[in-house]
Amino acid sequence: MEPDTTPRIVMCPTCKERVKWSAKNPHRPFCSDRCRLIDLGSWADESNRIPGNPSDDDLLSGELDPS
Repeated sequence: MEPDTTPRIVMCPTCKERVKWSAKNPHRPFCSDRCRLIDLGSWADESNRIPGNPSDDDLLSGELDPS
């Protein structure tokens, strides 16, 4: 039995366009560099964030070496 080489189709997280998940798509899982940068901007301005307790951030930040 040969491996299935048909690329998987996923939805671009930004615009919801259908995108082939393959090595030929350098922007995967996004459809384009534009959508990738829109997503990056959402993380940068904290529109997207990972849930957690902010007090834990302060507690652990003292463990980092500032050099």
